[in-house]
Amino acid sequence: MDLNFSPEELAFRQEVREFVATSLPADIQHKVLNGLVLHSEDYIRWQKILHAKGWGGSGWRKEFGGTGWSAGQQYIFEEELAAAGAPRMVPFGLKMVAPVIMQYGSPAQQERFLPKILAADEWWCQGYSEPGSGSDLASVKTRAVLEGDHYVVNGQKTWTTQGQYADWIFCLVRTDTEVKPQRGISFLLIDMKTPGITVRPIITMDGAHEVNEVWFENVRVPVENRVGEENAGWTYAKFLLGHERTNIAGIGIAKREIARLKRIATLETKNGKPLIKDPMFASRIAQVEIDLTALEITNLRVLSAEAAHRAPGPEASILKIKGTEIQQAITELLVQAVGTYALPLRREAMAAGYQGDAVGPFYATPLAANYLNMRKLSIYGGSNEIQKNIISQMILGL
Repeated sequence: MDLNFSPEELAFRQEVREFVATSLPADIQHKVLNGLVLHSEDYIRWQKILHAKGWGGSGWRKEFGGTGWSAGQQYIFEEELAAAGAPRMVPFGLKMVAPVIMQYGSPAQQERFLPKILAADEWWCQGYSEPGSGSDLASVKTRAVLEGDHYVVNGQKTWTTQGQYADWIFCLVRTDTEVKPQRGISFLLIDMKTPGITVRPIITMDGAHEVNEVWFENVRVPVENRVGEENAGWTYAKFLLGHERTNIAGIGIAKREIARLKRIATLETKNGKPLIKDPMFASRIAQVEIDLTALEITNLRVLSAEAAHRAPGPEASILKIKGTEIQQAITELLVQAVGTYALPLRREAMAAGYQGDAVGPFYATPLAANYLNMRKLSIYGGSNEIQKNIISQMILGL
């Protein structure tokens, strides 16, 4: 594979770089580059800026209001945004449910939902996991019973990221209990304001309210909010998961965090010298960079497949495994770089503009929380153990 970008792509990179330099709000950039707490308003504000530029749907086809960019352009765009300190584009609407609606949704669904996703007028969350149905999504038990022109939904979803902000949730629900589990699942789009929905917070070990339980009690969902055919939802779910696992790789973010790690290792000392000069620590940084380069090549291959309108295949599992391992390794090195200053976990000190007492240097404040939060990466989106099973079966034929 030729990894050299064309002159046109290099010119595009410069265009993106200049736009981000002049358009990314400084307060948002400060939060991202320093690992501080972002709020929903930060994500929405940035998405609206991109949308106004015509860049809100970097991976979308033009017919749906997207840019129609090539895989190379999409990669450059996301890499430049990450490097500059832009917040990650919230994936649940833009990169997860939107591709499903484009591929399998009705024209009415495409007209109703896609423009609002693009303009950040509606926030989406994902209703896949349940207690007892995490990586094994085929075992979902949330029921949807057809009554006239509505489904009546009862059950529970869990680990629902940012569900407290969501206007809509896309859900896997069981519509047939008499067939093989994968053949009895449907894909519903549910308005979070519908009576009978309760969102309960789950506080994670880093002290954040990022995930939730979502309960459904006799929630009535119009039939027209079902994507595709009844009981065919497993097909759409697999299509979506391929996109999710590709996005989890987070290569641009990993590059930015390695740069942050190097800055901190330059400021910290060991035996009177900058930590980055320590051969052992420097070699560990180098190993992460080598792994990231190899992952980047694989990611470009997957993006090329997407550009040809092929859904990501089992290679998306490789991206998911290695991408999450690399991001976790970076958080470990960041914690080790500042030593005991990383031990305090103080959520209040992670807010922009915090004026209280500091424990150690400013850059050490969010490292404990970041480390703890990143433990989730190898679990969500299908645990890494499950991804290894997918690779063994679909690539190695075992």
